[in-house]
Amino acid sequence: MKFADLGLIPEVQRAVAEAGYTEPTPIQQQAIPIILQGNDVMGGAQTGTGKTAGFTLPLLNRLAPLATSSTSPARHPVRALILAPTRELAMQVHEAVQTYSKYLPLRATCIYGGVDMNAQIQELRRGIEIVIATPGRLLDHVQQKTINLGQVDMLVLDEADRMLDMGFIPDIRRILALLPAKRQSLLFSATFSDEIKKLADQMLKNPQLIEVARRNMVSETITHRVHPVASGLKRNLLAHLLRHQPDDQVLVFVDTKFACSRLANFLERHAIAADSIHGDKSQQQRTETLEAFKSGKVRVLVATDVAARGLDIDDLPYVINFELPHTAEDYIHRIGRTGRAGRLGNAVSFVCSEEKGRLAEIEKLVKLQIPQEVVPGYDPEPDFFDAGHKRKRGGRSSGGDAPAPQAPRPPKSDDIRRPGRPQESRRSGGRKSTVAPDGFDFNRPYEPSSAAILASEGADASAKAGETSSPSRHKRPIAFLLGGLGRKQA
Repeated sequence: MKFADLGLIPEVQRAVAEAGYTEPTPIQQQAIPIILQGNDVMGGAQTGTGKTAGFTLPLLNRLAPLATSSTSPARHPVRALILAPTRELAMQVHEAVQTYSKYLPLRATCIYGGVDMNAQIQELRRGIEIVIATPGRLLDHVQQKTINLGQVDMLVLDEADRMLDMGFIPDIRRILALLPAKRQSLLFSATFSDEIKKLADQMLKNPQLIEVARRNMVSETITHRVHPVASGLKRNLLAHLLRHQPDDQVLVFVDTKFACSRLANFLERHAIAADSIHGDKSQQQRTETLEAFKSGKVRVLVATDVAARGLDIDDLPYVINFELPHTAEDYIHRIGRTGRAGRLGNAVSFVCSEEKGRLAEIEKLVKLQIPQEVVPGYDPEPDFFDAGHKRKRGGRSSGGDAPAPQAPRPPKSDDIRRPGRPQESRRSGGRKSTVAPDGFDFNRPYEPSSAAILASEGADASAKAGETSSPSRHKRPIAFLLGGLGRKQA
């Protein structure tokens, strides 16, 4: 099937052809004809299947008869409203609208938080037919009376499940109350929950359900793998794997903003081009970081779940879950950044003992037992494997009664001391650690220096001889206080 067979107008077909697309994806084949007929749609599709074009192309096709080249703002009322959960996704949808509407006199704008409203207000005042917005900033404009939603003919709610996760459902209901009752509504979501179904019942009228794959399933082009590893060795393992794949771009997911920046700095110190993106960064910083990652200037992008939606990167080979998400559905959203549009992708997860429960929930959701492979030298905690559970090490398997011999384990701290060099120390986790110099081979076991061995032997000899050293300056105040306390009680 070709795009010409879907009933799109020549202007839209021309823009699609110039964008390099010839055949529609399954979601586009099913959704476009139904939307062109004016029906409401509830669409379920895996991320990266062409869902954005699936609703953008018929939207432009339906608005084309209303388009005008008049310069009067009154001739360009808001006809279509597209709601997205994140700034990145809103910008991605806006870019698609601009690409496909290049031969139509339709105006579109993107409004989101984190930037000054004045520029957005000026844009809205000149007349806009298509508005792509995040819910919070849209309500800001409604409150400021800088936007009128009274003539909206089409409403699109993209990534509805993410809206739910981010707490936007009350805002969505407020927006629905501002829209005309007579309109066409489209709801798209990668996963469906009871709350999403309730929202669909509220905003859709006799919708047609479109699903191109089983619900909550991931793309079949993605290869999954789990590396069991001790929590304290995760950063060293990440650096080790990145150095063995020197040319591949990688998107790494963590749970918190603090861990995001800290991990990116750790990789930078070890000569791996990395940057971070999270909610505390300004919109300009986030945009610059994404552009650097897409252009290849930054090889590793460390992100929180704010980037799990809206990142559209051509042929991203790897997604690494440095920490498993707390919600199993977020695993689907994260790894959806790779294996897009039929391309091959890899989803790698680092799992420690505390995350075994999350892993079990993910495997239950995706109906897949993910292969586990221990990287030699980066073993998990002793309680990770249950009795009789088979584990894979370097291509060989061993039962629980006879575990495979373990390779020498590197030190547990993230920064490894190299004897004979000036040490740059800092406090971390209550103990002193040192920054490893660039170029350190993480796969090489730690070997103490001869001076350290002699010092250790001397300490053992002193202990055998019954020699004792004076209390340290840290212990004296404690002993003094305890002694004073005993005298006071007496």
